Amino acid sequence: MNETPRGLNRFLLCLFGLLLLAAGALAVALAAVPRFARWWQDWAAPLARQLQDLAAQTALPGQGGSLLWVGVAVVLVVLIIVMIGWVAGQGKGRTSILAADSETGEAEGLVSINGSVAEQLVKQALSERTDLLGATVASYEIKGEAGLKIKLLPRQGVAPHQLASEISALVKALDLTLGQQTPVLLSIASGTRVRFTKAERVR
Repeated sequence: MNETPRGLNRFLLCLFGLLLLAAGALAVALAAVPRFARWWQDWAAPLARQLQDLAAQTALPGQGGSLLWVGVAVVLVVLIIVMIGWVAGQGKGRTSILAADSETGEAEGLVSINGSVAEQLVKQALSERTDLLGATVASYEIKGEAGLKIKLLPRQGVAPHQLASEISALVKALDLTLGQQTPVLLSIASGTRVRFTKAERVR
């Protein structure tokens, strides 16, 4: 429910994975196939000589370095900046304001409801349930509209559809309390903690 670029993340992970897989396959082939290793040496030797000639032609006056290394350094700096921006873009979307009304009754003003209010109300209601091992509630803003993300970890044997129906009733009560309909994303998870906990079915 946040603004994490999941599509871009999956593409980058797939790209990096393919690059690492290709590098690993190349290393294995060089070590295990002598004919491929000889071919690689024959192909790489002229390329290495070309790079050495290019480095000599772009050598800095009075210095032993080359402009190629300056270009490599610039590319690395740009890559670092892009990666910092990419990391900073993960998980955005959290908001502190869940509801706001710019006009109330006869007097104009700004009335807002902090997201933590709704979060605590829902958490308090969920903490009384014995069919849940854990629950997290967070406020997010997507495309200019605030909403809640409720993630539940039910006990083993709890019927997900019944749990979702009961949480929907809880959300409707929250809407009546806030005076507006709040978008809600409900996530019912499972994991090792559920499998190794005594089953307790909702009655």
